[in-house]
Amino acid sequence: MTGRIQALVRTLGGGMDQEELLVMLCQAAETELAGRLRPGLMPEDCESAFVPAAAWMVLAWLQAGESGVSSFTAGDLTIHRTGQGAAELTAQAERLMAPYLADRGFSFRGVAG
Repeated sequence: MTGRIQALVRTLGGGMDQEELLVMLCQAAETELAGRLRPGLMPEDCESAFVPAAAWMVLAWLQAGESGVSSFTAGDLTIHRTGQGAAELTAQAERLMAPYLADRGFSFRGVAG
């Protein structure tokens, strides 16, 4: 499945000149998502969500790791790069995989009254 994740990351424009890093990040995303699946589910069971979610995670990691200019000005125009693109990609991956992931959220187990 790592190959399909890599192909989608490339299609979405990420990791073009960083092949070794891309392979490692795709494997890490696959491992992370697979480890969070509900008991009894395999990545193949939710492949149509798993592959794009893993690809978005990789793109987010690539964006978060980029260094360089965060803003520039040309005449009267100023462009700022906020860095929220990576957070949005991660949130999008989480939403897509939500039906398949084990619950890791907060829950009350009983409150003494």
